[in-house]
Amino acid sequence: MTTLPIAQTLHRKGHWNGTAELCELDYAERFLRRKRLITTSGSSFIVDLAQTTSLDEGDALECDNGDLVKIAARVEALCKVSGPDLARLAWHVGNRHTPCQINADHLLIQADPVITHMLEHLGAMVEPVTAPFTPEGGAYGHGRTHSHAHVATAHEH
Repeated sequence: MTTLPIAQTLHRKGHWNGTAELCELDYAERFLRRKRLITTSGSSFIVDLAQTTSLDEGDALECDNGDLVKIAARVEALCKVSGPDLARLAWHVGNRHTPCQINADHLLIQADPVITHMLEHLGAMVEPVTAPFTPEGGAYGHGRTHSHAHVATAHEH
């Protein structure tokens, strides 16, 4: 029986170099502590971190055999939000603690009918798209924002 490599070391983007295999994970999958993952080339490995961690695009996991695995944001179903007052729309998204990727001319959020309805009511144009999702990390750097308990959404699990 072959033992899978174990990754217990995380190197943040910009703090590692070298050759690495690629592992594509969606936003939900990039929040983990212990899990078996598969690289795009089909190699399996175990992630076993000390605590639940939010992995970011460009981070690398170092396996006990010395191999590096670069984390990439996988394409997923999102909503592209645009409108004449993008800052105001972004404020309303943030006020609901909804993960949001902020671009110069649009926002990207996970598909959520409640948030979509609210944004359309505020004059936003919302269209479904598929793209990698790399939302802002929150007020304190790395990490996640979490929805309030009273805002139930289709993507919560």
